[in-house]
Amino acid sequence: MMQNKKMAKSALEAMMFVTGEPLDVRSAAEALDGEKKEVLQLLTELQDEYEEKAGGIRIRRIEDSFQFVTARENDVFIEKLCTPVRVKRLSQAALEVLAIIAYRQPVTRGEIDSIRGIKSERVIDNLINKKMIEVTGRSEAVGRPYTYGTTQEFLMKFGFSSLKNLPDIQDFEEDRQTRFSVEDPELHQQISLDLNQGLDGEQDEGEEPEGPEGDAVAETGEVPGEN
Repeated sequence: MMQNKKMAKSALEAMMFVTGEPLDVRSAAEALDGEKKEVLQLLTELQDEYEEKAGGIRIRRIEDSFQFVTARENDVFIEKLCTPVRVKRLSQAALEVLAIIAYRQPVTRGEIDSIRGIKSERVIDNLINKKMIEVTGRSEAVGRPYTYGTTQEFLMKFGFSSLKNLPDIQDFEEDRQTRFSVEDPELHQQISLDLNQGLDGEQDEGEEPEGPEGDAVAETGEVPGEN
């Protein structure tokens, strides 16, 4: 890696600016011909430096990736500048499914249906299309159903650095190997509200109204649901 620390940080800043997307430590290390541990340290130092500078640009860490973001105190000015662009809001059904997956992952569609008491295939397909969730593998249960988990896009959308930053929902997190059911609808409502905190704007215009059973109608994604 470059011996000059200042030059290395300059290169990292340039890469974050050009990519626009979160820059993962591995890719940055490969570009600098350096060790991941050293590059992670440099990115962490850069993050602290931007925070101390208290300017309009900050660096946000998302798991093992780093990205330039605007300071929260400037949101009102950015919104005025970008008007009439609106932030799309997920439907209540989508938020409910997303919350279950976020806290229970990896989870199957059958488990999600059991928790909600209603079929969730359409909502799951919609969330896959939005890149908020993805297929993470197959369960060992009968039929080897697909399991689902959240994505980096989910973390970015809701402003989390990692899944450890999820709101603490009492009595919701249980052993990953234990099949469970939650009968209290107020718990689902609380989870959805916590996840949706800070999201302004209209409901996603791409979603159709909820059907008779409460599921949001959505297009089928390329990745199939449970068989």
